[in-house]
Amino acid sequence: MNIWLPPRHFAAATAAVLALTACGGSGEPEPPGAPGSTPAAPVTAAPVTAASVTAAPSTATPEPSPVVGARTSPGATAEPGTASEGTPPLGSWSLQPLWPFSTLAQAEAWQRSYRSGGHRPWHLDPGQTALAFTRDYLGFEDIDRVSSTRVGGRHARVGVAPTGSEGGTAAVVHLVRFGTGPDAPWEVVGTDDTTFSLTTPAYGALVRSPLKTGGRITGVDESIHVQVRQPSSDTPLGTSACCTPAGGESRPWSVTVPFSGARDPVLTVVASTGGHVASVERFTVTAVRAR
Repeated sequence: MNIWLPPRHFAAATAAVLALTACGGSGEPEPPGAPGSTPAAPVTAAPVTAASVTAAPSTATPEPSPVVGARTSPGATAEPGTASEGTPPLGSWSLQPLWPFSTLAQAEAWQRSYRSGGHRPWHLDPGQTALAFTRDYLGFEDIDRVSSTRVGGRHARVGVAPTGSEGGTAAVVHLVRFGTGPDAPWEVVGTDDTTFSLTTPAYGALVRSPLKTGGRITGVDESIHVQVRQPSSDTPLGTSACCTPAGGESRPWSVTVPFSGARDPVLTVVASTGGHVASVERFTVTAVRAR
């Protein structure tokens, strides 16, 4: 998520969220090492502790501002799941649910199970959710540390990084509360990007295979790998040949990825680069929908 904020399509908001909520299913992956079934406080997120992730101190240096022209994840402030204050709800064209829930119905099913038995309280913690998204969904196992956390209202920005990277942040994951109430779970909607962006395809776009992807990158001897994923599949729907060389100062990159087997409402396109000090040093994601 990345270089420019796509125009908001308010007329599509209601139809899109109805389409999402119509999809069934309530299961989502349990991240390795996630807290057990012990109930957490119903209205506060469980803290990110040393037992799960290494949290950054509260005085952590803020993430750099996105580069000029870089598209960032949507910054809507209305409550997700509602169209209040003229802002599209989560599930609309400009605010797509990536993970761990594919539909509002799934998020609400988790809320009921949490209220009745404290089921999977990690959904209330944006740091744990961001790390689970990175390690367990995207498969970037070396990224196991929270480098920064910013929470404002129902939005959170969580920096994630590989251990030993000396403060280097691989990505800033954007999350929002999915649904209503103080115990609405956190949902990943994209990334806020700086020196590595994914601008093609546009956020929320309808796509088909083969998928042309691209953006801009700053770096030296970079090696870009792109995958298309969906929450209901353990393996990628498609992956680019490894890997596309890139580098320079805000230089364009592009690669085409064939994919098949799309069945979820929203797909995740993820581009990553690394190989200098870690296998994945930076990544960026965007949300698309299959035709």
